Amino acid sequence: MFFLFWVTLFMVINLKNKWWIILIFILIIALSFGIYFITKNKNSDNSYDASRISVSQEDANKTENNDDNKDEKNVINITRNASDNDSPSLSEEVISTFSTKIYSNESSRQNNVNLTCSKLNGAIVPNGSTFSFCNTLGPATYSDGFQKADVFDQNGNKEKGLGGGKCQVSTTLYNAVLAVPTLVVTERHPHSNKVPYIETGKDAAVSYGSYDLKFVNNCGFDIKIMAATDGNTITTSLLKVN
Repeated sequence: MFFLFWVTLFMVINLKNKWWIILIFILIIALSFGIYFITKNKNSDNSYDASRISVSQEDANKTENNDDNKDEKNVINITRNASDNDSPSLSEEVISTFSTKIYSNESSRQNNVNLTCSKLNGAIVPNGSTFSFCNTLGPATYSDGFQKADVFDQNGNKEKGLGGGKCQVSTTLYNAVLAVPTLVVTERHPHSNKVPYIETGKDAAVSYGSYDLKFVNNCGFDIKIMAATDGNTITTSLLKVN
């Protein structure tokens, strides 16, 4: 750059024709800018660098394989759960299903409904035996995860009771049982006040040690009970076990 400057200065001093001076001066300036930008591009690191903007192909393969394995494990777990608890196997046949709508968003009640469905789900009622809802589930306790939620007392007043919400599950099961003529209900109790999830006369209140839901399996085959909730509805199904 200094060399070009002195050459330009020499020409300006010695050349008498001012047009030649202007032309040469413009060319030198253009050449100077060209050299400057070429040098700048060489020094800057704007080239494509695969190792910097992405993982290596080997690492990408490792990540891909790990994700595939993770998804596969999840699918296996979901399939096993669905097969064991949530859907009938090839040797089972659904003979009755009933659902009730959940009208309360109370978190403690939702918790109790989930626990009740989980404990009831998969219960087997052998042919000729009597099913007891209370004996199957046992008492509602804090140690089992049950919480206090709305219940009715004997006078129909609403209060907080441990395990509130279990009665909607027992009611849902009761109506599934009513749809099978060979299942004989031997014990059932109405609530002391109207409940919103079923019509009057179709509810089944339960309270361990006092109120129970019982039926006898006279179908000629074993029955499997399925119970589930999605937070909006409770569904119980009765399956013929071959």
